[in-house]
Amino acid sequence: MCLLKTSYIFVLLWSSTGAQLNGTQSVGVVGRLLCFGQPMSDVLVKLYDVDKGLNPDDLVDQSRSLWNGAFVVSGSVDERSPIDPKLNIYHDCNDGWKPCQRKISFIVPPKYISKGSLIQRFFNVGTLELADEYPNETRDCFH
Repeated sequence: MCLLKTSYIFVLLWSSTGAQLNGTQSVGVVGRLLCFGQPMSDVLVKLYDVDKGLNPDDLVDQSRSLWNGAFVVSGSVDERSPIDPKLNIYHDCNDGWKPCQRKISFIVPPKYISKGSLIQRFFNVGTLELADEYPNETRDCFH
């Protein structure tokens, strides 16, 4: 009887706290990519949910920029804790013959994370000139 009571209390507590936690969360990012002022098409853009510790980051969405440099990535994640979305852009603009690709990352501010599966507000990174160097820029061979 004691085990049954303990189990019931655990389920009750878990379900009531679970209802207060985030569950499904959605995020979307839009922007436009240029290389020396010209639209850059076919650039790989990935949206991740960054996970802490040993957990690998979750790929939320990926796409390639269009002929006019425009891109959209969006998706939903079912996670109890708040998600930490990050946008990665992989490109070869102004890169010469260096190995791998240039990688630029942007953290999506929390105000652009929507509860539920419907995105309320997209994060617009604006028009990015990829010929420029960015402070957090790295190189990536395996994306």
